[in-house]
Amino acid sequence: QVQLVESGGGLVQAGGSLRLSCAASGRTFNTYAMGWFRQAPGKEREFVAAISWGAGKLNYADSVKGRFTISRDNAKNTVYLQMNSLKPEDTADYYCAAGPYTATTTAAYDYWGQGTRVTVSS
Repeated sequence: QVQLVESGGGLVQAGGSLRLSCAASGRTFNTYAMGWFRQAPGKEREFVAAISWGAGKLNYADSVKGRFTISRDNAKNTVYLQMNSLKPEDTADYYCAAGPYTATTTAAYDYWGQGTRVTVSS
């Protein structure tokens, strides 16, 4: 069992940066791939980024490539999402998830956090 708690969301102007954190409980954190997803109002949840258990494999959605960076610290049971050059269209609730591999689909992940809201003003 893994419990995930996101933090770091907030209101930022376009062009600004935020760093999201996802703290995980459980001693098996370093055996899971971790993903970040987001869901804007009225839209389906979409893939943002994923990282393998050893951080050797990274995967990004085309919409965030070059602007967002996913990383993890297994000693701290935490995964991060550094978001730079934010755009109004990045506004959404952001969720972290744990699963067996770096998938881009929600169904591939077993555990989810409650989400943190990111609002980017123009």
